[in-house]
Amino acid sequence: MANNKKNEAITAMEDDFAQWYTDVCRKAELMDYSSVKGFIIYRPYSYAMWEQIQNYMDRRFKETGHENVYMPLVIPQSLLQKEADHVEGFAPECAVVTKGGLDDLEENLVIRPTSETLFCEHYAKIVNSYRDLPKLYNQWCSVVRWEKTTRPFLRGAEFLWQEGHTIHSTEEEARKETLQMLGIYEETCKELLAIPMITGRKTEKEKFAGAEETYTIEALMHDGKALQSGTSHYFGQGFAKAFDVKFLNKENKLEYVYQTSWGASTRLLGAIIMVHGDNNGLVLPPRVAPIQVMIVPVMQHKEGVLDKAYEIEQQLKAAGIRVKVDASDKTPGYKFADAEMRGIPLRLEIGPKDIQNNQCVLARRVDGTKEKYALDENLAQTIKNLMDEIHEQMYNKALAFRDANTHTAHDYDEFKDILENKGGYIRMMWCGDEACELKIKEDTGATSRCIKDEEPFGDVCPICGKPAKKVVYFAKAY
Repeated sequence: MANNKKNEAITAMEDDFAQWYTDVCRKAELMDYSSVKGFIIYRPYSYAMWEQIQNYMDRRFKETGHENVYMPLVIPQSLLQKEADHVEGFAPECAVVTKGGLDDLEENLVIRPTSETLFCEHYAKIVNSYRDLPKLYNQWCSVVRWEKTTRPFLRGAEFLWQEGHTIHSTEEEARKETLQMLGIYEETCKELLAIPMITGRKTEKEKFAGAEETYTIEALMHDGKALQSGTSHYFGQGFAKAFDVKFLNKENKLEYVYQTSWGASTRLLGAIIMVHGDNNGLVLPPRVAPIQVMIVPVMQHKEGVLDKAYEIEQQLKAAGIRVKVDASDKTPGYKFADAEMRGIPLRLEIGPKDIQNNQCVLARRVDGTKEKYALDENLAQTIKNLMDEIHEQMYNKALAFRDANTHTAHDYDEFKDILENKGGYIRMMWCGDEACELKIKEDTGATSRCIKDEEPFGDVCPICGKPAKKVVYFAKAY
């Protein structure tokens, strides 16, 4: 591989995975730090990736009948406190506004950590009868959670996300919505990001504050840690009762609505980096890559080389491919390494001899293989086919890694040995007692990621010896 200053500056992931991650974020120009801890600058390259995720998910949301809205940035403190479990869950993370201009506010305003309370207040005003239901709303925004420990994209004081909030006339419909949105998240990660997820229900301890049930998609990072990548919550009527969101049903009786919420954030950018990246930088799945093909003219000072590069660029653009020509005065070696660092799926090399032979060289970022292809009207389709191949290759590689790092523990000693020496996901039977969960976390640092609807492989909990019917996946997590 060609070297340049950017690549030399990346710490090997085997030496220090956390530093490798930070190096890639900075050197690939994904982000920069602002003057306030935890508030990062999303540079154009990462924001373009987020836009691809937004576009895909927004289309899926609208296909399933959801509408976008926008709620205020701030929540009156009294409104947030209406739902006791909810406010207790978020209180330590809230940023609070106490002044407006030079004057003290009559009531403190909380910068939204999430918007359930705002949606509930609004729904209580606009819903009267079953004819007004369902309400299927989503908003794209940022939220603030005053995290003590922050890391770009993974955990920040502010992050970008979407939050869906829906209300329904029946429990059945709300539960169906909860699982439908979980499925959309899982499909987004598979079809767009080439990341396989483990999905399941959170334990009581790990569920969202105020929810009856929380469902999650969990990705496995290259260092063997899990990343919660999206959640979908069934609220039942808890919020509706706290905020008095009622409707007249078909029998002309007042009833509380059934509610859901669901969200996925820029954490997905962190997942892309840590699932697919390598020691040369990013490796981007083609469908989310801001630039899918980088054209590198070789000996570009020679007559006709740049012209041909731009001609190919226009041909590919016309076919809907995201493509760019690197016409900078850097050496080809530098350009190759720069394209590698940025994880660009395909690099198209074109030089005088290639033009003479009516061909180009295509190099795949995922595995470094290079092949010659004809410069003809089929080039765009050839590249599209290659990108589909690369996507499948990346998904299957991540799936094989996840499966190879998913283990089963039949007793607690085996659990601790796997966690210390192998990492990854550990399947274990669990009695359902929070005390056992807490013991695992205190002893090992691992947490329950989700309860899976799988065939039991034992009948007792290895922690306490009580009867166990639930299969739970545990892991250390971000």
